[in-house]
Amino acid sequence: MTAISAGDGATSTTTGNGHGPDSRPPSHDALVIRRTLAEIEPVADKATSYFYALLFVQAPALRELFPAAMDAQRDRLFGALLVAAEHIDDSAVLTEYLVNLGRGHRKYGTRAEHYPLVGECLMAALERYAGSAWGPDAEAAWVRAYTTISQVMIDAAADDELRAPPFWYAEIVSHERRTHDVAVVTLRPDQPYPYRAGQYAAIETPWWPRVWRYYSFASSPRPDGLLSLHVKSVPAGWVSRAVVHRARRGDIIRIGPPAGSMTIDHASSRGLVCVGGSTGIAPIKALVEDVAAHGGRRPVDVFFGANRDTELYDLDSFLDLERRLPWLSVRPVVAEFATRGMPGLLPEAVAQFGPWRESDGYLSGPPQMIRKSVAAMVSAGIPADRIRHDFMGTLVGSSQ
Repeated sequence: MTAISAGDGATSTTTGNGHGPDSRPPSHDALVIRRTLAEIEPVADKATSYFYALLFVQAPALRELFPAAMDAQRDRLFGALLVAAEHIDDSAVLTEYLVNLGRGHRKYGTRAEHYPLVGECLMAALERYAGSAWGPDAEAAWVRAYTTISQVMIDAAADDELRAPPFWYAEIVSHERRTHDVAVVTLRPDQPYPYRAGQYAAIETPWWPRVWRYYSFASSPRPDGLLSLHVKSVPAGWVSRAVVHRARRGDIIRIGPPAGSMTIDHASSRGLVCVGGSTGIAPIKALVEDVAAHGGRRPVDVFFGANRDTELYDLDSFLDLERRLPWLSVRPVVAEFATRGMPGLLPEAVAQFGPWRESDGYLSGPPQMIRKSVAAMVSAGIPADRIRHDFMGTLVGSSQ
């Protein structure tokens, strides 16, 4: 719902905020907004609960746009505010984030007329819980920020409405359990679904209405129009558990619009160092297929990480690609009791096989792995602004 669901704005980014931050000090509004959020952070759950209570009292009809359980939604509200505050002075990154957010919110039924009320309820919640950080100066800064945020999202939704539906229906045509908690799912959308290798989208299952979770596509666009996802069931993951353990061929799910910029610049001849942990290997596979589809001969080094051998669920298909593509190298890395791959952790493996000064970096997987692997890539010679990953406060591609 509007500018406050962080999961809907999760986006791929380059390290260092994606567009090379400069050395200018934070603006006055950025300092004020961050000070406000720092004050609210210890009581973020109360503040977000109060916000939604106000919203639903003043506009009861909006309640049906949200999932029945609001716990995750409350977390996303504060997460989205943190993302906006972090990038408020970086208009390029913030605009990309908000455009994806605005487009993604169409699937909920969000309309332009909802934004003013959301803004009023947000200001009321901030005033109640920001304590000494709140005053006329803070209110003015937040009004300016929210006005900009909401207008970017409204414009993005209006533009997207001219070109695409708010969501696609897709039939499950194949459901393959690779391990006890990982399934490879193939979907047939009801109409053409335009996306690029490395992107992701939210899906909603019939078992949990209005609960959307993000997954990366595991293949580059196919001539037959089919889509592939790798889904890992996680504790308390309503969507992931339903897809892995309950879904069957013939079931219909809904897919939101594609998002993310972890895509390949095919005008470049630099090599690629691609690191995927667990089901984070899905978009890495799509990137490899994308290079092959464009007839490239640039070197691609893939590091596929897992805790145990049994979790290398897609290794055989990668090894098949390696046999057919002379420019591709695949290195499985296993943290515990390794027999199929290198023993150890992904960041150490990336550093071991460097330096990578003439390569671009691509990362997908758990947040901690991404953070450590970014540092390993930088130490191995990849400039920070040439490292792309799918983490900006919210992980996509291997979430719930």
